[in-house]
Amino acid sequence: MSATVNNHQPRSAQEIRRVVTSYLGWTACAVALLLVIGPLLDIVGVVAVNGLSAFSYKLFTTTGTGTSGGLLNAIEGTFIITLGAMCFAIPIGVGAGIYLSEYGNNKLGNTIRFLSDVLTGTPSIVLGYFSYVVFVITLGWKFSVLAAAITIAILIVPYLARITELALRQVPVSMREAGFALGASEPAVVFKIILPGASSGVITGALLALAISVGETAPLIYTAGWSSSLWRGHLTHEPIGYLTYVIWTAFQQPTSEAHALAFASAFLVMLVVLAINIGVRLTVRRTKFV
Repeated sequence: MSATVNNHQPRSAQEIRRVVTSYLGWTACAVALLLVIGPLLDIVGVVAVNGLSAFSYKLFTTTGTGTSGGLLNAIEGTFIITLGAMCFAIPIGVGAGIYLSEYGNNKLGNTIRFLSDVLTGTPSIVLGYFSYVVFVITLGWKFSVLAAAITIAILIVPYLARITELALRQVPVSMREAGFALGASEPAVVFKIILPGASSGVITGALLALAISVGETAPLIYTAGWSSSLWRGHLTHEPIGYLTYVIWTAFQQPTSEAHALAFASAFLVMLVVLAINIGVRLTVRRTKFV
C-alpha cells in the first residue's frame, strides 16, 4: 500500500500577511516608477514630435530673430559659449578637486568645500545678475561671449571640483604608496597615477558640467544678450545668440511659427545632452577595461 502525502498545507496567517505585503510593496514601487517615467516620456515625446516636425534645411542654414527664421546663429552661439565655459571651468574645477582630495584636510579645504556648496545652491539667475553688474556694467564689456562664458564657468566649477574630489578619493591609497615607493615625485603620482585612475569620475563631472552649460538660460540673458546675426569674433562688446533664448522667447509668442521654432530648439538641446551622456558613458565603460 502506498500512502498519499498531501503537500499542500494551508498557509498560516503570517505567511498570507507576508505575501499580501509583498504584493502591495511591489505595486507601490510600480506606481512610483510610472509616476517618474510617465511625465518624462510625455515631455520627451511631445518635444520630439513637435521638434522633428519643425526641422528643415532652412532651419539650420539661416539665422533667426529668436521668434522667427532659422537657428544657425543660436546653434553657433551655444557651441561657442559652452566651449568657452568649459575651457575656463575644467582646469580650475579639476585643479580644485585635486587640491581638496590630496591637500584639503585643513581649514582652507573645509572653507573651499563650504563655499563650493553655497555656490552650488545659489540660483543661476542671481549669478547672472552678479555677472551683469560686474562684467557688463562695471568692466564695460557689454553683452558678450566672454561675460557669458565666465558666468557659466563660475556656475559649473563647484560641480567639477566636488565630483573630482570624490573620484580621486576612490583611488586606493595603495596606488599612491606604490608610486612613492618607486621614487615618483608628488606631481607624478597625482597626474600619472591618481588622476588616470579616477578618469571615469572626472569625465562624469565634466559631463554634468557640460549638460548644465548647454541648458542654462537665466545667466545668459544678463550676460550674452541676444544677436540675430552670426558671431563676428569679438570677445566683448558683441552679444550672441543661443538656443535656450529661443525656447524662452518663442514660447511666449502667439504664433505657431514661433512655437515650432521653440520646439525645434528644445529638441536640439535635448539631443545634445543625450549625445553627451551616451558618449561619456561609452568612454567611461572603455576606461574601466583598459
